[in-house]
Amino acid sequence: MADKKNAESKTEMSKEEIAKRRSEVTKFYESNIKHLKIQLEYENLLTEIEKTRVSRIQAQMFLAQTYGDNSEDAATDEGVAEAKKEFNEAAQNIKSGFRPLKTN
Repeated sequence: MADKKNAESKTEMSKEEIAKRRSEVTKFYESNIKHLKIQLEYENLLTEIEKTRVSRIQAQMFLAQTYGDNSEDAATDEGVAEAKKEFNEAAQNIKSGFRPLKTN
Protein backbone atom coordinates (compact mmCIF):
# COMPACT_ATOMS: atom_id res chain seq x y z
CA MET A 1 0.00 0.00 0.00
CA ALA A 2 2.81 2.40 0.91
CA ASP A 3 4.60 1.50 -2.32
CA LYS A 4 1.56 2.55 -4.34
CA LYS A 5 1.42 5.89 -2.52
CA ASN A 6 5.12 6.50 -3.15
CA ALA A 7 4.73 5.55 -6.80
CA GLU A 8 1.72 7.83 -7.14
CA SER A 9 3.45 10.75 -5.44
CA LYS A 10 6.45 10.34 -7.73
CA THR A 11 4.29 10.35 -10.82
CA GLU A 12 2.15 13.22 -9.57
CA MET A 13 5.07 15.65 -9.31
CA SER A 14 4.73 18.56 -11.68
CA LYS A 15 7.47 19.58 -14.09
CA GLU A 16 8.34 22.51 -11.82
CA GLU A 17 8.69 20.22 -8.79
CA ILE A 18 10.85 17.83 -10.77
CA ALA A 19 13.06 20.69 -11.96
CA LYS A 20 13.32 22.03 -8.39
CA ARG A 21 14.20 18.59 -7.03
CA ARG A 22 16.78 18.09 -9.78
CA SER A 23 18.44 21.42 -9.02
CA GLU A 24 18.54 20.57 -5.28
CA VAL A 25 20.25 17.27 -6.03
CA THR A 26 22.69 18.98 -8.40
CA LYS A 27 23.56 21.61 -5.77
CA PHE A 28 24.08 18.88 -3.19
CA TYR A 29 26.52 17.00 -5.42
CA GLU A 30 28.33 20.17 -6.49
CA SER A 31 28.83 21.22 -2.87
CA ASN A 32 30.29 17.80 -2.02
CA ILE A 33 32.65 17.59 -5.00
CA LYS A 34 35.13 19.90 -3.23
CA HIS A 35 35.26 17.57 -0.23
CA LEU A 36 35.51 14.46 -2.35
CA LYS A 37 38.42 15.90 -4.35
CA ILE A 38 40.25 16.63 -1.11
CA GLN A 39 39.51 13.11 0.13
CA LEU A 40 40.77 11.65 -3.17
CA GLU A 41 44.00 13.63 -2.87
CA TYR A 42 44.39 12.42 0.72
CA GLU A 43 43.84 8.77 -0.26
CA ASN A 44 46.28 9.07 -3.18
CA LEU A 45 48.92 10.51 -0.88
CA LEU A 46 48.42 7.66 1.60
CA THR A 47 48.75 5.16 -1.25
CA GLU A 48 52.00 6.74 -2.43
CA ILE A 49 53.37 6.73 1.12
CA GLU A 50 52.58 3.03 1.51
CA LYS A 51 54.15 2.18 -1.87
CA THR A 52 57.28 4.10 -0.95
CA ARG A 53 57.45 2.39 2.44
CA VAL A 54 57.15 -1.06 0.84
CA SER A 55 59.88 -0.23 -1.70
CA ARG A 56 62.19 0.96 1.06
CA ILE A 57 61.64 -2.18 3.15
CA GLN A 58 62.23 -4.41 0.11
CA ALA A 59 65.48 -2.58 -0.63
CA GLN A 60 66.61 -2.97 2.99
CA MET A 61 65.82 -6.68 2.92
CA PHE A 62 67.71 -7.11 -0.36
CA LEU A 63 70.76 -5.31 1.02
CA ALA A 64 70.64 -7.28 4.26
CA GLN A 65 70.48 -10.58 2.37
CA THR A 66 73.17 -9.54 -0.11
CA TYR A 67 75.69 -8.17 2.37
CA GLY A 68 74.75 -10.31 5.33
CA ASP A 69 77.37 -12.72 6.55
CA ASN A 70 76.82 -16.44 6.52
CA SER A 71 77.73 -16.87 10.19
CA GLU A 72 74.01 -17.07 10.96
CA ASP A 73 73.79 -20.26 8.92
CA ALA A 74 76.60 -21.81 10.94
CA ALA A 75 75.00 -20.71 14.21
CA THR A 76 71.68 -22.12 13.05
CA ASP A 77 73.31 -25.43 12.16
CA GLU A 78 74.94 -25.55 15.60
CA GLY A 79 71.61 -24.74 17.24
CA VAL A 80 69.85 -27.51 15.31
CA ALA A 81 72.57 -30.00 16.25
CA GLU A 82 72.33 -29.01 19.91
CA ALA A 83 68.54 -29.28 19.85
CA LYS A 84 68.76 -32.75 18.31
CA LYS A 85 71.23 -33.80 20.99
CA GLU A 86 68.98 -32.52 23.78
CA PHE A 87 65.95 -34.20 22.22
CA ASN A 88 67.73 -37.53 21.95
CA GLU A 89 68.91 -37.28 25.58
CA ALA A 90 65.36 -36.51 26.70
CA ALA A 91 64.01 -39.43 24.70
CA GLN A 92 66.57 -41.77 26.27
CA ASN A 93 65.72 -40.47 29.76
CA ILE A 94 62.02 -41.06 29.17
CA LYS A 95 62.69 -44.59 27.96
CA SER A 96 64.76 -45.34 31.03
CA GLY A 97 62.19 -43.72 33.34
CA PHE A 98 64.61 -41.02 34.48
CA ARG A 99 63.72 -37.37 34.05
CA PRO A 100 66.32 -34.92 35.43
CA LEU A 101 65.31 -31.46 36.63
CA LYS A 102 66.01 -28.66 34.23
CA THR A 103 68.94 -26.59 35.45
CA ASN A 104 68.89 -23.69 33.01
